[in-house]
Parts: sequence; C-alpha cells; structure tokens
Amino acid sequence: MTDTKEDILHVALRLFARKGYEGTSVSDIAGELGMTKGALYRHYKNKQDIFDSILERMRRMDVERARRHEVPEKTFEESPAAYRATKLGDVRAFLEAQFDFWTADEFGRDFRKMLALERYRSHEMMELYQTCLVSGPVDYTEDLLRELMEREVLNEANPKQLALELYAPFFLLVSASDASVENEEEARLLSAHIERFIERVAIAR
Repeated sequence: MTDTKEDILHVALRLFARKGYEGTSVSDIAGELGMTKGALYRHYKNKQDIFDSILERMRRMDVERARRHEVPEKTFEESPAAYRATKLGDVRAFLEAQFDFWTADEFGRDFRKMLALERYRSHEMMELYQTCLVSGPVDYTEDLLRELMEREVLNEANPKQLALELYAPFFLLVSASDASVENEEEARLLSAHIERFIERVAIAR
C-alpha cells in the first residue's frame, strides 16, 4: 500500500513537471503507472488530494533538511530563538543543501519545474512559487543575516540588501542548472560565491 502511494506521488509530480498540473489528468497518472483510475482512487480521492500530499511531503522534507543543518524550521516571528542561535557555517551548509535539493533531488527538481510551468496560470501556484523560490527564501535569509549582525558575526549593513546579494546568484544558478546534464559547475560556482560573500561581510576574528 505505502509503496503504491509513493509511486503515485512521484509519477504524478513527474507528469506535473512535464505537462503542468492543469495539463495532467488522473487518467494520465494511472496510465503512466499501468493501473486503472479505480485502482488509483483507492489511494487518493482525486488529483487535488495527490497535490495536497505532494505539498505535505515537501513540508516534511523542508523540516528534515532544516533540522539536519541546524537552521530554523519556522519563521522568525514563530521561532526567534532559533534564528539567534544559528551559526554562519550552518547557513552556508544549508544554502548548499538547498541548491542540491532544487537541482539534483528528483522530487525537489520536479516540484520546482511544476511551479515554474504553472505560476502564470494559477494564483495558488504563483504564491507557492514566491514562497518556495523567491520572496520566501529572501525573507528567511534576511532574518538569518540580521540576527548574525546583532551578534556581531557580520558587519552592520542593510540585511535585506545582503539577503538579495547572497540569494540572487543562488536563484540564477538553480535556473541555469536546468540546461546542464550535471550540476557540478553550478554547484562549484555557488560555493565560490558564498565563500566570497562571507569573506566580504563577516567580521574578522
């Protein structure tokens, strides 16, 4: 049962990334899996139920990744102490892990591509695109950098501007990775960018 449910999620997301959410039917998903629609409905009520399960899977993966790299799981308003305890090295490691997730992890890469396809067709998808890939990460990074400044780990500056300077190349390299067979060059460029950023803004000890 569990394996079939997992297979449905992965195949559905792969189709959403290729054809778009609106362009993919339950029949398409069932056909790709070699099962009937009736068999699929024993696991998920409808296409929206599949999509909601994908979102829940993404949420769990995000939390697990944040915990693994010891960075905040929630917003600053929900968990200010976690932001105040985060180390600069953990921020760097988390950024690199995020890049790997969005470019090399099949689930993350397909989710990102689905959002890119659907963002102009649906307000919900545009909001998800912004939350996951644009304004959400910038706001999160701004809060992390501001707290590092408060603890005198980073030089005083405009945290929003610094967040944009750090994140913009990340976003560009994630997009560039779609044209690469492998992501090694983009990953190397990202690591070099983060290193130069830290050298410029960190207070020498």
